[in-house]
Amino acid sequence: MSIVTTEDGVEIFYKDWGAGQPIVFSHGWPLSADDWDAQMLFFLGEGFRVIAHDRRGHGRSTQTGGGHDMDHYADDLAALTTHLDLRNAIHVGHSTGGGEVTHYLGRHGESRVAKAALISAVPPLMLKTEANPKGLPKEVFDGLQAQLAANRSQFYYDLPAGPFYGFNRPGVKTIEPAIWNWWRQGMMGGAKAHYDGIVAFSQTDFTDDLKKINIPVLVMHSEDDQIVPYVAAGPLSAKLLKHGTLKTYKDFPHGMITTQAETINADLLAFIKA
Repeated sequence: MSIVTTEDGVEIFYKDWGAGQPIVFSHGWPLSADDWDAQMLFFLGEGFRVIAHDRRGHGRSTQTGGGHDMDHYADDLAALTTHLDLRNAIHVGHSTGGGEVTHYLGRHGESRVAKAALISAVPPLMLKTEANPKGLPKEVFDGLQAQLAANRSQFYYDLPAGPFYGFNRPGVKTIEPAIWNWWRQGMMGGAKAHYDGIVAFSQTDFTDDLKKINIPVLVMHSEDDQIVPYVAAGPLSAKLLKHGTLKTYKDFPHGMITTQAETINADLLAFIKA
């Protein structure tokens, strides 16, 4: 397996296929690099080098007991890009991965990066505060932690079977293999990493990171996202970015990189080539 070891001794698994301009994919909670299969195969076929890693505590990376916060996530991504000596890269993040990419750019700069894309991403801040009244109450995230601690395997079935892919919407056909693939990826990771990760993705404020970014960034978000609500995410991130472009979808689910892969891939490719 391809592994990079971080400064604190965590082994980060990654895939690295092809040649050409690199596209680096950062996955959502509590999944793995496998969640990018549709994008990696597509962009590999378009002549790009495609790279995706399993976040610490997720997938095939070390199930460490600590470091499950955005600082470590960003530093792990930096360790990967340094290890591979990536230049002129495109960074694409989905959900929590969008926070990882945003914090990586804010914390480590843009010297290795040409463009970025944030898909259904958690920035600028998911948590409801006085300064962020459109966010979700802390009780929502406490509930996610409680469900994970009580019965992780059941929780990891119910989430993709319902709001993650929008299968709870009237007229939407359930894709059972997609649910089980989500479940498989989630159960590969560590419960401690996933439990702590809920705090990381919900309570980290990415406002200052977004303001620092000078490269072009495509923000892709659906108005019907049931996991990261549109009103507190995509439009606000696009406004904070110096060179942000907002691409809105009407009725796509949070997990649209899987269920609407053809559309998402086409829109990403157009942005990258522009």
